[in-house]
Amino acid sequence: MLLAAVAALVTVAGTTLVLAAPARAAGPTATFVKTSDWGTGWEGKYTITNGGTSTLTGWQVAFTLPTGTTLGSYWDATVSSSGGRHTFTNRSWNGTVAPGASVSFGFLATGPGSPTDCTLNGAPCGGGPTSPPTTTPPPTTAPPTTPPPTTPPPTTPPPGGLPKHALIGYLHASFANGSGYLRMADVPADWDIINLAFGEPTSVTSGDIRFQLCPAAECPGVETEAEFIAAIRAKQQQGKKVLLSIGGQNGQVQLTTTAARDTFVRSVSAIIDRYGLNGLDIDFEGHSLYLNAGDTDFRNPTTPVIVNLIAAIRALKQRYGANFVLTMAPETFFVQLGYQFYGPGPWGGQDPRAGSYLPVIHALRNDLTVLHVQDYNSGPIVGLDNQYHTMGGADFHIAMTDMLLAGFPVAGNADRVFPALREDQVAFGAPSSVSAGNGYVAPAGVQAAVTCLVRGQSCGSYAPRSGTNPNFRGLMTWSINWDRYYNWEFRLNHGPFLKALP
Repeated sequence: MLLAAVAALVTVAGTTLVLAAPARAAGPTATFVKTSDWGTGWEGKYTITNGGTSTLTGWQVAFTLPTGTTLGSYWDATVSSSGGRHTFTNRSWNGTVAPGASVSFGFLATGPGSPTDCTLNGAPCGGGPTSPPTTTPPPTTAPPTTPPPTTPPPTTPPPGGLPKHALIGYLHASFANGSGYLRMADVPADWDIINLAFGEPTSVTSGDIRFQLCPAAECPGVETEAEFIAAIRAKQQQGKKVLLSIGGQNGQVQLTTTAARDTFVRSVSAIIDRYGLNGLDIDFEGHSLYLNAGDTDFRNPTTPVIVNLIAAIRALKQRYGANFVLTMAPETFFVQLGYQFYGPGPWGGQDPRAGSYLPVIHALRNDLTVLHVQDYNSGPIVGLDNQYHTMGGADFHIAMTDMLLAGFPVAGNADRVFPALREDQVAFGAPSSVSAGNGYVAPAGVQAAVTCLVRGQSCGSYAPRSGTNPNFRGLMTWSINWDRYYNWEFRLNHGPFLKALP
């Protein structure tokens, strides 16, 4: 009698029996999930799980995307593509998968549908052999759709989170202006988050972000890049977070296309990896963000510059993981003004930038570390008491911050309420001095605002709807350089004050 590997036919007394194949031990699998979908594109994730009994020493996941769907940015794997077929191969640091363990990689795609015909090491993704893929020459039929990243894998920053109440400041790293240049090594230890100002695009719509240290001609005494990186490491060893801030007053960034989105992800990743940074600060100002006509629901945005920014930041967060610090520094025009006006409005006569940060904040609220709105260089804004509040006093800080801690109906629509953020996600921004920006408030006024928000005391004429917020994150200022110019008034007053809060 001949037994086949899978089954055998046995005839006994004229009866044909089918002998089932012996049970096979579970092997590695690759499962797919769409982690987000914004209509014109989506973010996908494959998880490779080793269900076998021996260590997996390499993996290769291949699948086909439907016609009309194109691959964009990707992370935690290399890729080669031929037509609609894409093959992802492990990186050097995630190819070994112990029994019971899992690794994952992700990517962005533009167009409809989902991957089909998935294989893991040549077998169906639902289960297959545990041996690694046979080493073969790289495919020559077509180049990769997107060039593989050339930067080394990101290094994990030193462990440790933010203090309960943090002091956050911007360091003029790429320019000087009238406040003068300050070397990274000379930044005092009171600053818990140091935002490097600024990464800027090569053009408004390119998505190609560049960062370089201030030229020596503009900044006498500027450190070398090696010294700058060493100083960053020293700050991180002290538990400080050093972020790349993108945008600023002069850095207009409009991700109008998926190509710009993918370029943004690649170029920002390269800067973060080069300097070993802890994360990213989004300081989009001017005309970077806006809403198209008909884009009226902050929960489901459709304007490309909004949708592409959300997708790009999600890709960066996925690439760097849970320790990635994400902060945002919008102006009041782009956030709190949304209580009255949102985008161009039903008749198209409003400024399309009004409230345009709200869909970005909302979509990324689970990834957001701190939102510190600039409570300066602002016109009067209506608060939750339906009264106008003007910058330059404690009431403005209290009323603007309360909107984020209590939530508010967007454009007055009770069916579209922007939900409150967590207390620990909210800080507010104030100029460090009279030269740093319009709306300077003396230390006593700033501290009265914080005391009101945290303890419900010293609230003046505005009573916060959010009540007390003991986990309120802290204070941001523009800038560390201007603070030094004015003998560290902001740092010396507010650093100890924040540390003394319960």
